[in-house]
Amino acid sequence: MTVPDATHPLDRPVHAALTGPHASFAERRGRVLRYPADVAAWCALPDAPEAEDWADAAALAGPGGLVALTAFREPPPEDWEVTFHAEGVQLVDAGVEAAPFPEAVRLGPADVPEMLDLVARNRPGPFLPRTVELGTYLGVRRDGVLVAMAGERLRPPGWSEISGVCTDESVRGQGLGGRLVRAVAHEIGRRGETPFLHASASNTGAVRLYESLGFVLRRRTSFLAALVPGNPPARLPDPAAARATPVG
Repeated sequence: MTVPDATHPLDRPVHAALTGPHASFAERRGRVLRYPADVAAWCALPDAPEAEDWADAAALAGPGGLVALTAFREPPPEDWEVTFHAEGVQLVDAGVEAAPFPEAVRLGPADVPEMLDLVARNRPGPFLPRTVELGTYLGVRRDGVLVAMAGERLRPPGWSEISGVCTDESVRGQGLGGRLVRAVAHEIGRRGETPFLHASASNTGAVRLYESLGFVLRRRTSFLAALVPGNPPARLPDPAAARATPVG
């Protein structure tokens, strides 16, 4: 497999999203970007961060705040607590048969309590109270209960990440996850964008499902989550850091 082009938006997907289609969500301090804490924990640091960059990340997240990184292999400062570290894969659409799913309903802010409950039971990955604002989310209800969902998260230019894919144990084996992924891919394609997704390399069942739908491995990556220490490095306050501001 060829080495990915270093300029490709999927090589630094969080940075590409927050300086592109998701710029309206971006919180920025120095060279560090992040989503609001109730939207997503993802943060973008330079590839070779300096002490000042880690200080800026700490200031944005706040004492005890979570900083999540992908496509990033630099260790955090020694006084940060690493809470999660795993190898992952990045898969891209190479022939997904995208199609609407008539049973699926569009989910929005009013559905968030049910979505959070479904995520808590099935643990597909991070989903926060405002994650639904990042793109289209579709769900399936049975007897009025939300039992499956999938949606969009990171949006680098020209691409959109399918995320939050989960199916309740009571309806597994019915193909709902695959149909929802194809339906979200259909919505992405209507905008002229290409679907991609991330998965833990150890989650072989999910990887097999995505490959069966027409996704192929683009690159191997990694995921890291760490907690800012209680007393982050001192830095002069930046009044713009506490609010979401578009960045170009």
